[in-house]
Amino acid sequence: MSALTMNPQFLLFPFGQTGQHLRLRGGLDLTDRHDFGLFCDDNKDWRIERSAHGELVIEMPTKGFTGNMNAYLGFQLFGWALQEGSGIAFDSSAGFELPNGAMRSPDASWVRKSQLAALTDEQKQEFLPLVPEVIFELRSSSDRLKALQDKMLEWQSVGVRLGVLLDPQERQMHLYRPGQAPQLLSNPTTLDCSPELPNFTLDTGALFDAGL
Repeated sequence: MSALTMNPQFLLFPFGQTGQHLRLRGGLDLTDRHDFGLFCDDNKDWRIERSAHGELVIEMPTKGFTGNMNAYLGFQLFGWALQEGSGIAFDSSAGFELPNGAMRSPDASWVRKSQLAALTDEQKQEFLPLVPEVIFELRSSSDRLKALQDKMLEWQSVGVRLGVLLDPQERQMHLYRPGQAPQLLSNPTTLDCSPELPNFTLDTGALFDAGL
């Protein structure tokens, strides 16, 4: 990859469509938590993750109706979390530092307040060094299913109690729980997320239809 523009502080790399660029400060070590945070701060328009092997995963802003489905997913989870009270819901902008060295940002997630209470105020302002109890990933039209399934297996391996992969294209859901084989549900209208999220029923039928 060749630099488009260079100055004493930043390198600007062409990425994706014309006029879209990534900014990279000179001297950053992107395997370092602080430096990686600076890189993400400098590129707020992008969704950036880091794999357990130190590889960067950079995604374009959400296209079309995927944004609408993301919003509806978050709306349902946030509403339940506010009423239930034992945890906090996060959207796709929240990043989590995982025990395997990866930094991941699921489309939606839920964390117990007791997990957050164990963190310092400084840690709460950075990528959260914890594994969410529950995560949701929503497949967009440009996502390869195999890549998302691999990511879900990673979430399962680090201790997520419930991982939900929503596939609007096939109207399917893939459920991941510790010590269990993935469960496939076809054309579901609802998903009972108990016991991990007590009394939370996701309206998947309306969610899948949100992008129509």
